[in-house]
Amino acid sequence: MDIDIIEEAQAAGASSQSVRKPIIALVDDAHPFDLEGYISNYTGRTAVERLIHIVVTCPTIAAEAYQLCVQHIHQSRDPGLYQNLLSAYEQAQAYNQSQVGEGATVLPDPMEIAQLDTRWMDETLAKNTADRGKLEVELKTYTNNMIKESIRMAHRDLGDFYRQVGDYATSLKHYTKSREFCTTSQHVLEMCLSVLELLIEQRNYSHLSTYVFKADAALDAATAAANAASSSEGAPASTTGAAGKKKAASSAERDAVQSKLDLATALSYMGQGNYEKAGQYFLKIGPAKELGDWIGKLIAPGDITIYTTLCALATFQRSSIKGRLLENATFSLYIEQEPYIRELVQAYLNSNFKVVLELLSRYSTRHYVDIHLAPHVQNLTNLIRNWAVVLYFQPFATIRLDRMSTAFGWTVEEVEEQVVGLIQSGEIQGRVDSQNKILQAKQTDYRADLVARSIKLANDIQATNRKLLLRMRLQQADLVIKPPKGAGHHGQLQGTLAEFMAGGD
Repeated sequence: MDIDIIEEAQAAGASSQSVRKPIIALVDDAHPFDLEGYISNYTGRTAVERLIHIVVTCPTIAAEAYQLCVQHIHQSRDPGLYQNLLSAYEQAQAYNQSQVGEGATVLPDPMEIAQLDTRWMDETLAKNTADRGKLEVELKTYTNNMIKESIRMAHRDLGDFYRQVGDYATSLKHYTKSREFCTTSQHVLEMCLSVLELLIEQRNYSHLSTYVFKADAALDAATAAANAASSSEGAPASTTGAAGKKKAASSAERDAVQSKLDLATALSYMGQGNYEKAGQYFLKIGPAKELGDWIGKLIAPGDITIYTTLCALATFQRSSIKGRLLENATFSLYIEQEPYIRELVQAYLNSNFKVVLELLSRYSTRHYVDIHLAPHVQNLTNLIRNWAVVLYFQPFATIRLDRMSTAFGWTVEEVEEQVVGLIQSGEIQGRVDSQNKILQAKQTDYRADLVARSIKLANDIQATNRKLLLRMRLQQADLVIKPPKGAGHHGQLQGTLAEFMAGGD
């Protein structure tokens, strides 16, 4: 358990967000974004965190986001979030001041937009102090009385409390400490889910897989225990219907937990840049109702739609996208949350790559304001763009660059730069005629390739036969080193194999 606590402390330390250069996203007619409609999908702390991110990312709507954020902070239990908001707004002000000469407007003073209610802050801090004291007294009392279940619940309640007030390190400590007092697999599963929620809020993606693995094992154990309990009760005719309903409820509960674990796994893979695995796990997630209170508290259905689609277009084979996205009954429900996603996928499948790139650019602001997706938008867009160029060129032996520029909406110079990069990375087998602006596929002489492979195979067979003959001659001359006594048949085989591989011509 000490090792686990050390591990969690390291996880908490690693989770602190490093200072990155902010990506500035535009909000205008070419890049529409409905702030109020977007933030209405979230509640609690995640709404505040997303609004703070928007203040930094979209300085043009920083004042509106600031005002909404103050309203959400008043509904939380962590007045310290206001300081984070002020820092973000000052950063947006500094950016706008540097762009004043280019037409940017000066942001108003934050005190003129909205102020934190000092009375609310004093009452909240007093309430937090009182609740913390009460919970710590309860934990001490239960510990003295050695009531195991009560101690577990006290640690759980303290973990929830510290999470609400923003003390993630202490919250994680209490959650992990409660595992010592778990008496059933269901208790372990609840603890793992609480930690997963905390890690997702922290955006600590590297440690998600650890608790997904623990939760998966606890889920299997809890399901097995529930099945054993139901079977031990017997199944007389009068109770068959009730037993069936109970089993169905248990199955539904398992599916709900599994969807949460799949979501955590997908976020872990996406956070670490493994987009193909992330896309596969996003597609495993069940309907939104199975995610329960995670919808709104951590994520919105529209987010899952965008994550899945971008990861799929960037890494999946085009032949599989239609069946796995558009014809997927569960994912079709998610697509309805973001109507442009269907248009994006259809354009990709129809090789209308100009529309694909235009849609990615038009809704780039929606992608950049997402706290989980923002660091990966550029990488995913580049992967989709590169894959589109490769797919477009596949049927051709030669093609003019001006034709490609029309298909993608780029200048000839941009097309040439893109194609040269793909040739250098090995994604396109070809060469560019810079004078005539023509891309030519590399011609493969299949007959010469077959002859070369046949000669190589013949040489390998000849070398092997020579080694076998040498081995036979050594045995005839009794020059083979015998294995030591006690090595056994396996050791003898290994010695013979090693001698054979070391044989020469």
